[in-house]
Amino acid sequence: MRTPDLTHAHWTKSSHSGHDGGNCLELALAVSGFAPVRDSKHVSHGPVIPFTRPAWAAFVSALVRS
Repeated sequence: MRTPDLTHAHWTKSSHSGHDGGNCLELALAVSGFAPVRDSKHVSHGPVIPFTRPAWAAFVSALVRS
């Protein structure tokens, strides 16, 4: 699997996330073919999980159904 270029990624987190530094994920938008996810507490040095868009869609769909 190729690694997405995240140089110009725009990261966003849910509007349901609090501003107290809680346990949040951020999703990068407009990254061709990928839905990269990272921990909002470790943005500069934490890992990024580069989900494919179909894998991310399946994950979100499973959450909605549960």
